[in-house]
Amino acid sequence: MVKQPERAARRGRPTGNHEAKRAELLRAATAVIAEEGYAKASLRKVAQRAGYTTGAVTYYFANKDELITALVESRFDRYDAMLEAAREQADIPALIERWLAMTTSDSQHWPVMSELLVHARAEPALAELIRKRYAQYRDTHASIIEAAQAGGAIRDDIPAELLGDQLAAMGDGWTMMYPFESDRFTPARAQALVDAAIELITPVPVRSPGADDA
Repeated sequence: MVKQPERAARRGRPTGNHEAKRAELLRAATAVIAEEGYAKASLRKVAQRAGYTTGAVTYYFANKDELITALVESRFDRYDAMLEAAREQADIPALIERWLAMTTSDSQHWPVMSELLVHARAEPALAELIRKRYAQYRDTHASIIEAAQAGGAIRDDIPAELLGDQLAAMGDGWTMMYPFESDRFTPARAQALVDAAIELITPVPVRSPGADDA
């Protein structure tokens, strides 16, 4: 990954939309973690990447822990928005497509998440936050699968919770390897992966008695 140049620092209290500035700093933190790792993602480096002074960053985030908490929340907010987009129609195939498109279009996704997961092993508060948000994601995912099963759109011979874990595991596997084998994830292969996943969850045809003898 090519390291992006740092911008000249803007001194003083940041001006403009508060949420927009927070989002800008979270993008800067994401870039630093993706390129240099969690340990080197100091407030100073995040400030340099965003073009602010460290003091300006602490106006939004008191310390690194607060910044990382906000970063984790923002990552899971993206997942929740993706689920909500599929909830009304209970469209699991579309959800799989969105997941693959979202994660493979973001080269920073897995490097950042892997750094956060490794750090969480030694940081109980961060681990608890990730467990809480992932449980929320898992419950919503399972409810969408249950609705799709009730409508006959996907197989119902596997409990929704187990099917959700299987689909999540496949998605995590794809996104884990994407940064290392991006050349394998051509548009055609990505579509083939989606099609294969959909085939796996397609309802199993019910054989009528004596069908094998016909």
